[in-house]
Amino acid sequence: MSDNLDSPTAGGAVFAAALHERMGIELVEATARRTVATMPVEGNTQPFGLLHGGASAVLAETVGSVAANVHAGTMGLVAVGLEISATHHRGVRSGVVTGTAEAVHLGRSTATYEIAITDEAGRRVCSSRLTCMLLPDPAKKS
Repeated sequence: MSDNLDSPTAGGAVFAAALHERMGIELVEATARRTVATMPVEGNTQPFGLLHGGASAVLAETVGSVAANVHAGTMGLVAVGLEISATHHRGVRSGVVTGTAEAVHLGRSTATYEIAITDEAGRRVCSSRLTCMLLPDPAKKS
């Protein structure tokens, strides 16, 4: 299901953002419980040639936010990031990394995800946790 994230959400809002396009993030799977996306290492490195930690955080927040918005959409709400953490375990110099968000909590006001970022050999590159707040859809003016 390769996608560029330009998918409708609650209230017709769209996941159209320049950042994911610049970073080459591609959506593979999207449900409220599990969302997966890939990102190339090339173009997303720090000066020493390793995958930039901030790029890993962007991938983590992207997969978690997509999943949270799928969940929020079932209630006519939207999800926005509230808190993110990331622990970087190993460096990656080439190839593609995969971010997988797994739901920890799907509530009425928050959604929390654990995100694993792995390299092409399946080794964990980064562990992240994202909590999103669920809010009324601004596209639906009262």
